[in-house]
Amino acid sequence: MYNIDLSGKNKYYSLYKFIRGEILAGRIKAGERLPSKRAAAAELGVSAVTVQLAYDQLLAEGYIRSKERNGYFAEKVITPVTAVQKTAPRERTAGVARSDMKQYKTDYVKSNIPAELFPFSVWARLMRRVLSDCGEHLLERVPCGGDDELKRAVSAYLYRARGISANPDYIIIGAGAEHLYGVIVQLIGRKTFAVENPVYSKIPLTYTLNGAKVEYIPVDKSGLCIGALKKSQAAAVHISPSHQFPTGAVIPAPARSEIIRWASEGDRYVIEDDYDSEFRLSGKPLQSIYGLCPDRVIYINTFSKSLAPSMRLGYAVLPPELCEIYYKLFGGSASIVPLFEQKTLAAMLDEGYFERHISRLRNHYRTIRARLTEKFSAMDGCEIFDTGGGLHFIAKFANVNDEQLKTAAKSAGVRIKCLSDYLSEPLNGYEGCAVINYSAVSKI
Repeated sequence: MYNIDLSGKNKYYSLYKFIRGEILAGRIKAGERLPSKRAAAAELGVSAVTVQLAYDQLLAEGYIRSKERNGYFAEKVITPVTAVQKTAPRERTAGVARSDMKQYKTDYVKSNIPAELFPFSVWARLMRRVLSDCGEHLLERVPCGGDDELKRAVSAYLYRARGISANPDYIIIGAGAEHLYGVIVQLIGRKTFAVENPVYSKIPLTYTLNGAKVEYIPVDKSGLCIGALKKSQAAAVHISPSHQFPTGAVIPAPARSEIIRWASEGDRYVIEDDYDSEFRLSGKPLQSIYGLCPDRVIYINTFSKSLAPSMRLGYAVLPPELCEIYYKLFGGSASIVPLFEQKTLAAMLDEGYFERHISRLRNHYRTIRARLTEKFSAMDGCEIFDTGGGLHFIAKFANVNDEQLKTAAKSAGVRIKCLSDYLSEPLNGYEGCAVINYSAVSKI
């Protein structure tokens, strides 16, 4: 009758799968009567209950039908066409397969801080305390703009660290920068967004995926080209004025004023991405554009550089007009950032642990930067471009093209990217420039 082994666990499910397969394969024909429960049980050496459960499952899914006093009969089921199984796309890390990462001794592309510098003990202690203090409150729905306690903590921190006076009511908490970029498109509309070129590729990609158009504006040694911006059709411009990635350019004060004028006169917005402002390693942090014109500037930052990329926590300070639109659009939804993490980060900010952590990181990176700049400066034909901020600098090599540069680096077990890798549209003058990102470097 049935040639099947039912000696293992889940006997009824094994029998169900076997009969289903026979029906789909056509070996049990449509209308064919199945053995009675007792006959099948006796033949297979199982209980009648096991057979009954298998038949019930087949009946529920429509593979068989029941006729009163006549038993069970196979239904007519069209055999599904088996799709060709393609190999699932594997995740790649910044253009390099994870399996290939082992060949590199040094990585100047990764952006996370070294694991040994993450404040595990502080974070764990604060998490335990939050769990104890907040209890069942952590299970409640989180307001769309984020937890009020964290918003107040971020506001106070911005004032201490950046001299920014940000009303907590205008701060929204998001799941990282990419999430916040998508929110901004919903607030401004699916219009044209001006983006720096070269640029971190996920910025224009995220705007495009959210339905906006992207127009690229060239970057020179003084940052964004103001003339090109004025000629654009953009309703907003995304910039990193204090340390452009990847060139490292800093926008000078006169150009910042021009950008503010461009935004104010045309009812446009400036998106200030202050992605690595904590790591101004020479002198004081530079003044933010937000401080010059809060009504026209959206200020964005995250904790990816300072804590970990996996910790999807970021924030935006919105102009009053856009904040009103935000609550009209999203007021009925909940924050997608877990309250547990928001409360823990709020405690870390309020009690000074975050700033002490940043201080230790700065000391570490100053040492790394000094050793790296010394090392690269000693190389023949190498010129260093470093504006003193952030966690990367540019090493320009004379009479060397990008392919030669990458080949030489790879043979030495060093992973690099060049400035040209970040170009969204072709530009001259970027050949032979390596981007030395030392975020993940623990020692030299």
